[in-house]
Amino acid sequence: MFFLAALAALSAVDWKTVEIPGSTEEQRNPLVSAEAVVSENDLHPRVEEAKQELLRRAEAENIRLVITEGYRSPERQDELYARGRSAGGDIVTHAAAWESYHNYGLAIDYALETDDGLVWDTETDFNGSGEPDWLEVATIAKDIGFEWGGDWHGFRDYPHLQMTFGLSIDELQQARETGTAE
Repeated sequence: MFFLAALAALSAVDWKTVEIPGSTEEQRNPLVSAEAVVSENDLHPRVEEAKQELLRRAEAENIRLVITEGYRSPERQDELYARGRSAGGDIVTHAAAWESYHNYGLAIDYALETDDGLVWDTETDFNGSGEPDWLEVATIAKDIGFEWGGDWHGFRDYPHLQMTFGLSIDELQQARETGTAE
């Protein structure tokens, strides 16, 4: 319940929009195809590598970072999508199965760890650097190549990081369904 309240509070914050690496046809990564992505049931190797780099760099800044979600099965995605709809609780995602980059191993979610447990606190400077740890993590992640959900318009997903490699959900769905992507 705390997580849901934290997400609701975070969505009220206004953040700047940044250009998303790989978001245009010219920036698309030619080494990553939709077909290769949909053939995996785990984090994409490049996302896994970036996740490990994020954890190393956060630790170097004395930030206790925890990855709370990575690859998400379609069953798990539908379970989360049902929350606040056909199941109890608050809405936690706007994506059903195969509509999330998590389903293709291209996204992770994070939280911060304190002595009291996991927190989704975007304002506290736990490491004493002068900047909130949550935002330090987002900055590190973007430097590594992740897109941060806190930069999105509309629903801002502050714990969410993804690497799309310029691939849209539609392209990934098509590759999954037909084995090809346009």
